Amino acid sequence: MLQNKNILLGVSGGIAVYKACALTSKLTQAGANVKVMMTENATKFVSPLTFQALSRNPVYTDTFDEKDVRKIAHIDVADWADIVIIAPATANIIGKLANGIADDMLSTTLLATQASVYIAPAMNVHMYAHPAVMQNMQRLEKWGYHFIEPGSGYLACGYVGKGRLEEPESIIETVKTHQDKNKILAGKKVLISAGPTREQIDPVRFFTNHSSGKMGFALAEAAADLGAEVTLVAGPTDMELVNKQIKRINITTAEEMYHAMHHNFLTSDIVIKAAAVADYRPKQVYEEKMKKQDGVWKIEMERTKDILQSLGEAKTGQFLVGFAAETENALEYGMKKLQKKRLDAVVINDVSTAGAGFGGDTNIATYLNKHMEKEEIALSSKRDMADKIMMLIDRDMKDESK
Repeated sequence: MLQNKNILLGVSGGIAVYKACALTSKLTQAGANVKVMMTENATKFVSPLTFQALSRNPVYTDTFDEKDVRKIAHIDVADWADIVIIAPATANIIGKLANGIADDMLSTTLLATQASVYIAPAMNVHMYAHPAVMQNMQRLEKWGYHFIEPGSGYLACGYVGKGRLEEPESIIETVKTHQDKNKILAGKKVLISAGPTREQIDPVRFFTNHSSGKMGFALAEAAADLGAEVTLVAGPTDMELVNKQIKRINITTAEEMYHAMHHNFLTSDIVIKAAAVADYRPKQVYEEKMKKQDGVWKIEMERTKDILQSLGEAKTGQFLVGFAAETENALEYGMKKLQKKRLDAVVINDVSTAGAGFGGDTNIATYLNKHMEKEEIALSSKRDMADKIMMLIDRDMKDESK
């Protein structure tokens, strides 16, 4: 998968720069065309001449050193790259990228490139765990950047812990694996629902829930990255899509979501209902704002349509996945939903568990398919979980077709 790929290797300043030399060599041996771009601090650890010899290409270090007067170097390289790898990625370069700072050639090029970017952090264990660094990495991950987690062990600073740059072989294997799976859903149409619904009481009040839409949006991005044609039916949320190829249908009420999902259902191959839809709505909707009164205000509620069950009843070959957000007996209730609603799989999570609630950036879940095969997904970012869920769906679909 790396044969003839144009790979830009961004090298920032840290003791782990020496590993980037081996990475350059191995990428070149794998048949990739490698160009190296170094920060000024990186050149204090290893000479640019070393990377030039290993890559057989000029090394970029200065934004204003234009090697070809007919081109603007950092834009030319940004457009040239199929893949960008930042290794080692220091807290500094991660912070710059997360905050749109472009004050040297590497940071400027990173803002200009449209290529897939893989970030391999390397730093002191306490720096890696600092809230600012963690927040910057979470922001970049939401934007679609891929992280290659550092290993644990003895660090140059003398500490033992997480922060050691992953080995060059592992970095290459991670990139290859991601590139290999990149289009496994090509030709598939994926329909996903996300976020809450709102059920109006009067012009200024409504019933809703705590869903942010983050899980559904992460699933949509993951499916699109795997080559699928994605339609996202989204309830009221502040979330924005990174991939502008995803078709987004905005709705407000459970009734609107019901119609949007059914309208797109028959032409879909994979349908994932991740939205938190209201089970009840006010039976009477007031046209004017209800004024404060003495005593109790009683609102009579009526059932909304069960979207997931209706999709299960209408299945004609779609792979249908539901979500079960529970606060007790999560596995038991999730299994009942799987069977009752004719699902092919259900993603079960206990939202009362730390790290798995509504609105957060992380989740913990159990993926259970109709054959009662269970996969535990440990605490991870919602984007990482989305990638794992899409891979499990692809696996189960392939098993069904055998």
